[in-house]
Amino acid sequence: MSAASNDRRIDYVEFVVADIPRARSFYERAFGWTMTDYGSEYCAFTDGRLEGGFTTIGTVRPGGPLVVLYADDLAVVQTGIEAAGGRIVKAAFDFPGGRRFHFCDPDGYELAVWTKA
Repeated sequence: MSAASNDRRIDYVEFVVADIPRARSFYERAFGWTMTDYGSEYCAFTDGRLEGGFTTIGTVRPGGPLVVLYADDLAVVQTGIEAAGGRIVKAAFDFPGGRRFHFCDPDGYELAVWTKA
């Protein structure tokens, strides 16, 4: 893929978190993301397709942009989220083309998970 084809596409997602080890543990356990530590104030992650990071530099702002993840099996992912300490804030619902639910991570960020119908 050329650099030009990445123009105006999501490239990175960054969360300001209160506790990097807690955020790292949650996303590793819930989604299997790979982490790379860069000192005590930053940890980068990759889900195999998208990269991002967790930082303690800044103010935690729950309710930032809604990040939507895809799952083949919503029930399995929901179980993993709850086991990792996440909280379901909007039960699974149907929408044209699929189904999704919303959850909050331990810092209060709301995200969604969807699957095709």
